[in-house]
Amino acid sequence: MDAVKKEKKNWEEKVLKKVLEKRPERKKYFENYSKIKIGRLYTPEDIEDLDYLKDLGFPGNFPFTRGVQPTMYRGKLWTMRQYAGMGDAEESNKRYKYLLKQGQTGLSVAFDLPTQIGYDSDHQLAIGEVGKAGVAIDSLADMELLFKDIPLDKVSTSMTINAPCAIILAMYIMVGEKQGVNLSQLTGTTQNDILKEYIARGTYIFPPLPSLRLTTDVIEYASKYLPRWNPISISGYHIREAGATAVQELAFTLANGLAYIKALKMRNLNPDDFAPRFSFFFAVHNNFFEEVAKFRAARRLWARLMKERFKAKNPKSMMLRFHAQTGGATLTAQQPDNNIVRVTLQALAAVLGGTQSLHTNSRDEALALPSEDSVRIALRTQQIIAYESGISDTVDPLAGSYYLESLTNQMEKQALTYIKRIDKLGGMLQAIERGFIQREVQNSAYLLQKKIEKEEEVVVGLNRFRSEEESKLEKLILDPKIEERQKKRLKELKNKRNKEKVKKALNDIKKAIHPAPARRSGVHKQENLMPVILEAVGVYATVGEICEVMRQEFGEYRESVSI
Repeated sequence: MDAVKKEKKNWEEKVLKKVLEKRPERKKYFENYSKIKIGRLYTPEDIEDLDYLKDLGFPGNFPFTRGVQPTMYRGKLWTMRQYAGMGDAEESNKRYKYLLKQGQTGLSVAFDLPTQIGYDSDHQLAIGEVGKAGVAIDSLADMELLFKDIPLDKVSTSMTINAPCAIILAMYIMVGEKQGVNLSQLTGTTQNDILKEYIARGTYIFPPLPSLRLTTDVIEYASKYLPRWNPISISGYHIREAGATAVQELAFTLANGLAYIKALKMRNLNPDDFAPRFSFFFAVHNNFFEEVAKFRAARRLWARLMKERFKAKNPKSMMLRFHAQTGGATLTAQQPDNNIVRVTLQALAAVLGGTQSLHTNSRDEALALPSEDSVRIALRTQQIIAYESGISDTVDPLAGSYYLESLTNQMEKQALTYIKRIDKLGGMLQAIERGFIQREVQNSAYLLQKKIEKEEEVVVGLNRFRSEEESKLEKLILDPKIEERQKKRLKELKNKRNKEKVKKALNDIKKAIHPAPARRSGVHKQENLMPVILEAVGVYATVGEICEVMRQEFGEYRESVSI
């Protein structure tokens, strides 16, 4: 047996020597869009450079490079979600029931623009926007209708809501209460990541400091009363969609996470009391191996930051659990069927990267709201990957790839360099206020667009391999009377509710807020607003009414513009 092993080793050494003799010079590489150096070839010689044996470890163990659970998908598949919400609560309820029948295992709620920025459907700024980008939710009555006949103790719900997150979560809690569901049984996620709104998405209402207060109020409340709820989903997705590179998405997302940890520590809270329920949200774009490496680097870097900076003791505090969504910005209106292929590759990268939850975009989302046929194909994409590809048979099947480990290491190092630059600026809040993060993203977006225009970055069907044929996909058209119907429902609610109770509840919120604090001071000394918001929601105060009280006390944020 020893002789056989010796002969095999000699043979392997000879093969390796021939490979290395023929290998191009090590210095020959190119730099991709994320400024990652890509070599022509990777071999076992790179092990010394990569040092991956030391950091690779095992799944479920620090630093979690290979996954947050020892068995990953062998034990349980990722949650399959489809981001959905259109028109009013009644229409969206029908879509949710359809998706659940098709095998979806979690709901993801999209809210319309007025709801996201704290206006009721009857506000003049809501005209023409009611129910367009998602479902219109004005009051608890709408939330009751949205989840009618959907048991909240059996369904995990993710809600993409930020500035009015405390109000929407309060409504969800009240619906659960009316269904007889205990707080400890509610499972799901509220996005609640307000800092990224100032960077990329723009659906903020209040200035950063009071917004941060509301975000931490939700996290603090959930840590005490909602043991199975993820009170924040720190979101790189929107930063990436705005034009950031994969490295920037990784760095800025984790830097936002650090800012929330610091704010909660100011309340004298121990990270081990709330960090285990932190979740993250990343985009998945087309560079397959780069995306897989990004997720692995994110886990490893977050674990180290939590252990070294915040002295976390609980392993769950160091686990980066994340939801992924295929890249909306990568979809093209031209030749939309090509988007099915893009989404498949992106979904595959997310799964191989170890996601806990996944949304696959529909082929027609560059044209309009997705049709039922397109949504079904998107969901089937996940199911085929899960049940037919064999990817879930083993944990972290790409681990040890010389190329992948090189990408993982480079992404971690470059992301950490960004985080240190942000530290020098005083933290993420200050970096955002100075416009540093916004400029970095804008510059990357500009450079990418120039590359696409010059065909240095190929987008099939857009700047190369074009076709003159127009899309024949059926577009989903919303009922034009939705806005009128929503306003009527809201008017009826306001007429029949107890006006005195509403008035008192809104006044209680005002008193709990107190005058806006001095900058950078006193966040930990302020009253948590969740209890008074719950009271207001329970007597059917609306999103717009509650946000108006906060506008009066906190003020509104106006982004500075420079030319």
